[in-house]
Amino acid sequence: MVYLPRKDSDKPALLIELKWDKSAETAIRQIKERNYVKALKNYTGEVFLVGINYDKKSKHHQCIIERYILPEKRC
Repeated sequence: MVYLPRKDSDKPALLIELKWDKSAETAIRQIKERNYVKALKNYTGEVFLVGINYDKKSKHHQCIIERYILPEKRC
């Protein structure tokens, strides 16, 4: 999932991967390995990579958030 802030906002974009009975680390790794940030080709600035896992057995959530800076566009 991708959430983009309004154009007049200074908030970061969010790139979220949800997992079930895996790990939040696995979710972050998938974002990086599959290069999901390329979906933000028209966006520059700060992005938070968010990996969330729900463990069915323990009924707990795990979340990892990493800051990522997209490079400025070049002409």
